[in-house]
Amino acid sequence: MKVKFCGAAREVTGSCHLLTLDNGFKILLDCGLYQGSDDDGRAGAENPITGFNEKWHFDPKEIDCLVLSHAHIDHTGRVPKLVGDGFRGKIYSTHATRDLCAIMLLDSAKIQESDAAYFNKKHRKETEPEKKPLYTLENVQQVMHQFASFNYEQWFHIHPDVRLLYRDAGHILGSATVTLEIQEGGKTIHFGFTGDIGRPHRPILGDPLPMPELDYLICESTYGDREHESPPAEMGHFVNIIRRTCVEKRGKVIIPAFSVGRTQEIVYMLDKLQNAGELPKVPVYVDSPLSVNATEVFVNHPECFDADLHRYMTEDDNPFGFNGLIYIRDTEASKQLNNSPEPCIIISASGMMNAGRIRHHVANNIEHERNTILIVGYCSPNTLGGQLRAGVESVFLFGQNLEVKADIEIMDSFSAHGDRVEMLEMISSQKQSVKKLWLVHGTIDRQEKWRDYLLANGFKEVGIPRLGEEETCN
Repeated sequence: MKVKFCGAAREVTGSCHLLTLDNGFKILLDCGLYQGSDDDGRAGAENPITGFNEKWHFDPKEIDCLVLSHAHIDHTGRVPKLVGDGFRGKIYSTHATRDLCAIMLLDSAKIQESDAAYFNKKHRKETEPEKKPLYTLENVQQVMHQFASFNYEQWFHIHPDVRLLYRDAGHILGSATVTLEIQEGGKTIHFGFTGDIGRPHRPILGDPLPMPELDYLICESTYGDREHESPPAEMGHFVNIIRRTCVEKRGKVIIPAFSVGRTQEIVYMLDKLQNAGELPKVPVYVDSPLSVNATEVFVNHPECFDADLHRYMTEDDNPFGFNGLIYIRDTEASKQLNNSPEPCIIISASGMMNAGRIRHHVANNIEHERNTILIVGYCSPNTLGGQLRAGVESVFLFGQNLEVKADIEIMDSFSAHGDRVEMLEMISSQKQSVKKLWLVHGTIDRQEKWRDYLLANGFKEVGIPRLGEEETCN
C-alpha cells in the first residue's frame, strides 16, 4: 500500500491524500480547494503549487472512491472538478457533511462561474481564450448523486477488503476522523486520517473522540505550535471588545467568520449573552446567504449537538436566534450596512477575508478608528486576513490603498481547530501502535514545532511530506 500527498502538504488548504492498495484500489481522502489570495493557487516560495486547483497528482478517472472528513471547502471544494474530470465512484461522508456540501458546493460553483464571467468581461485580452470556471452548477448536481452517507460509530465496507469508520472529530457539524481497516497480504492494516481536529468543551458540538489504534496516521497541524486562550477569559474578552467598540466609541465590530461552524458558534454565544443580560443593545447582522442556509442545516442535525446545547434548548428552543439578530440574504440590504452609521456587530464570510461580502465591510470600515475588526480564526498568510493578523499598516482593496486605522483584535480561542495540547490529547492513544505519523494541513514552521512536540511526547517517527511525495506502508 502506498500513500501520496496531493494537497495540504506544508500548506493549510487543499486537503487531498491518495491511498493505493496493492490490488490497485484507489481511495482519495478529501478533495479540497486551495484558498489563497492569488488566482492561480500559488502557495509560497518554499512549496510552489502554481495552478494547484487546475491540476491533479493522479488521474481522476482511476479513483475508485472518495472519503470526505468534513464539508469545509478546503477539504471538499474540488470535488465537482474531480467529477467533471471523470471520477464516477462513491463519495462517502457523514449525513451532516452531505447536507452541508449540498449548499456549500453550490455556493462555490456560483463563485467559480461569476469569477470567470467577470474576468472575461473586464480583464481578458482579445487574443486570449475565454476563462472557464473551475466547475459549474451542473458538476455539483452530479456530485450529489454520488454521495453515500453514514452515521458516526458505524463500520461499513467501501471494498470487500476495506472497512471504514467515522468518529466525531468535534470540528464542525458532521466532521469526522477516518479509520480504514484494510485486509492486505494476509494481515490487517489500520490507517487513520484525522481530518481537522476540533476542540473539547466548545459550544454546540460534541468533543473530539480518540481514534481506534492505528498503524499509520495522517494528522493535521494547524495550531501545532501554540495553545489557545481559555474559555472564561475568552468570553470576558469578547464582551469587552463589543462594549468598547459599540458603546464607548459608537463603532462597528466586524467579524469575518466561516459560514459553517464559526458563524453559528458566535451567534450561539451572543444568544447566551443576550439571555444573561450581558449583551449591549446593538443590532447583530449575519450577512451571508451561505451562513443563513448553513444555520438551517445545523437546526436539522441535533444528533451532532453536545449535552450542554441540548440542555440549553429546553430553556431557549432557538439557540441561533434572538431579538436584535438579523440574517441578511439580499445584496442591497448588505450594501446598506456599509452606509449605516449605527453601532452594530456584523458577522460575514469568508473567515480569511479572501472573498465574499466581508471584503466590502472591511473596505468601508478599516479606515475609521472607532471600528474593530475581530479575527476569530486562522488565516493563510497570503490572504487579507493573514495580512491583518501580521499587523500591516495598509491593505489594497478594490483598487484602493487603505490605511488600517480600525482596531485589529485576534481571538484564536474561537478557532474550531484544536491547539497542540488538545490535538495531542486526541491522538495520544496512538503512541505505542502507530508506525509512522505524517503531518499535513499546516505551514512548515508550525509543522516543525508540532513534530518536535510530538517526538518529545513519545511519538517515534513523524514526517512532514512535500506536495506530490509518495511513501510505502509496509
